[in-house]
Amino acid sequence: MEKIVHMTSVHSRYDIRIFLKQCVTLSDFGYDVYLVVADGLGDEIKDGVKILDVGCSDSGRLNRIFKTTKKVYVKALELDADLYQFHDPELMPIGLKLKRKTNSIVIFDSHEDVPKQLLSKHYLNKVSRVVLSKSFQAYQIWSCKKISAVITSTPSIRQGFEKHNILAMDIRNYPILKEFNNIHVDWSMKSCRICYIGGLERNRGIYEILDSALLVNNDFILSFAGSFSDTHFESEVKEHFYWQSVDDRGWLSRDGVSSLLNDSFAGLVTLQPAVNFIDSLPIKMFEYMAAGLPVIASNFLLWNEIIENEKCGLCIDPLNPKEIAQAIDYLIENPKIAERMGKNGRKAVLDKYNWTIEAEKLLQFYASLLGKYNEKK
Repeated sequence: MEKIVHMTSVHSRYDIRIFLKQCVTLSDFGYDVYLVVADGLGDEIKDGVKILDVGCSDSGRLNRIFKTTKKVYVKALELDADLYQFHDPELMPIGLKLKRKTNSIVIFDSHEDVPKQLLSKHYLNKVSRVVLSKSFQAYQIWSCKKISAVITSTPSIRQGFEKHNILAMDIRNYPILKEFNNIHVDWSMKSCRICYIGGLERNRGIYEILDSALLVNNDFILSFAGSFSDTHFESEVKEHFYWQSVDDRGWLSRDGVSSLLNDSFAGLVTLQPAVNFIDSLPIKMFEYMAAGLPVIASNFLLWNEIIENEKCGLCIDPLNPKEIAQAIDYLIENPKIAERMGKNGRKAVLDKYNWTIEAEKLLQFYASLLGKYNEKK
């Protein structure tokens, strides 16, 4: 039985992409799976995955980058795995070190397009953003040429690596179908609730959603499920005139999310046009679809193609509250169309935008890498 070690110094031990989708899938298939984390919550075994905690750092980001990553490396090396997969760019140096020190396969899981993400850091001036982005891009390409392969979350990120002759596979963050088995798409029982599920951040269009709510002509409930990461933005949002009317659910468990989706009429995914969002595949959009909800989404080319092809929602300018409000009104005033859009979206997820298909891709990619590895042993 091949031993697999996943590593993160940043993400939660129960991160949906890392733990629930990849680690559990690999364990269910028969691999001996370990997940090395740094959260201070201790070791445990969950769903067949052995979670090992190296302890969290309370002394800031630099301390985490230099000290915590070293602890992750030591623990990973002790495990003597056949394959290592790391999930954070800050773990790149230990990925390179593991590749040098062992005869194992080493994979980088690129959850996001970090060079593009750096270009959207507005607390840096334009020159600094460009220099930092290009420097990281060069380092990332140089590093990934030295390890075994890269897994990405979208085709566009995969294509960026492939341009440099780096072996890559996109494993998309689509919904797990069994989480939506209990969704009852009974429109006669739904309240007139529009939901947003995800991080409550400025670049995710939260303020524009609140502005749009003031322009909606029909009675409706606006529900938010998520948490703030920026206290200044949180204060700004909570001073908005409409905030007192928001059904603020805070962070929800997976069961809580399911319950909210069951009771909602449509889902909002109105991310702003930052360079790292335009080619993304936001999990929440597909979860709305899986729950049989029409989506109101940003009019990015990729999203627009999906939504128009599947006839499962409306695309709007995320910076224009009036357009968001008009989309909400349209769905409320045309419930039969909204219901049909919701059914179309659910069918699309059942047919192609689901984790079952992506899990098979992951298993095949692992098998191909381990097959080559075993031939060399």
